[in-house]
Amino acid sequence: MNPEPLSQKEIEDRLAELPGWSVADGKLTRSYRLGTHFAATGLVVHIAQTQEELGHHSDLTLGYNTVRLAVHTHSAGGALTGLDFELARKVEELAPGHGAE
Repeated sequence: MNPEPLSQKEIEDRLAELPGWSVADGKLTRSYRLGTHFAATGLVVHIAQTQEELGHHSDLTLGYNTVRLAVHTHSAGGALTGLDFELARKVEELAPGHGAE
């Protein structure tokens, strides 16, 4: 069963619970700044592990001391679904442990 796309209201309500996240080009996005490249790399690895556990993956970009995520649900025609917000919540839980801002 494919996840159902969220309504605009549902997206807005869920965004209100995720400070720092926004919707750009139809994807749920967030950038994090970290103290070092090594810390940013550690966060990327931790996010990749979480994505594997969920079976849901974002576009994940590593910069020198930055990490950027952009996610939507391909199986829902590129719409935003609860899976995208579940991934965002999990990333929000693990990011502070890496010193992410």
